[in-house]
Amino acid sequence: MSKKVNGILTTFTVCAMVTAMMGAMPADNIMTKEKDTTIINTNLLGKNVKGFKGSTPVKIYIEKNKIVKIEALPNRETPKFFDKAKTLLTQFNGISVSKAEKMDVDGVTGATYSSNALKKNVQLGLEYYKHNK
Repeated sequence: MSKKVNGILTTFTVCAMVTAMMGAMPADNIMTKEKDTTIINTNLLGKNVKGFKGSTPVKIYIEKNKIVKIEALPNRETPKFFDKAKTLLTQFNGISVSKAEKMDVDGVTGATYSSNALKKNVQLGLEYYKHNK
């Protein structure tokens, strides 16, 4: 076997091993538990969900299949507009996960990009919870 073919096979084998190992790793702290509360962190789930200036991750706190609260995580959005947008998160408090998945929450006027990104992050987090609880 030539060195070139052997090198390609070695590279392929290493890549396959790394991929297999990564698949066996925990989900990068996307879903954690604190006593009776499940917490979904959308930092990785929503890394491609952009507001006006970048990603807008959230943490979703769930107890007994109901949303306790959702908090916005650090981001690069303009505080003046983002503070308005994140008020929509309170509309999910006390709602069951299945009902929250179907909710059509209105965005906040003047903070449309941030509002849409927050809603998408909530949706991604709830979908993840539903499939991994």
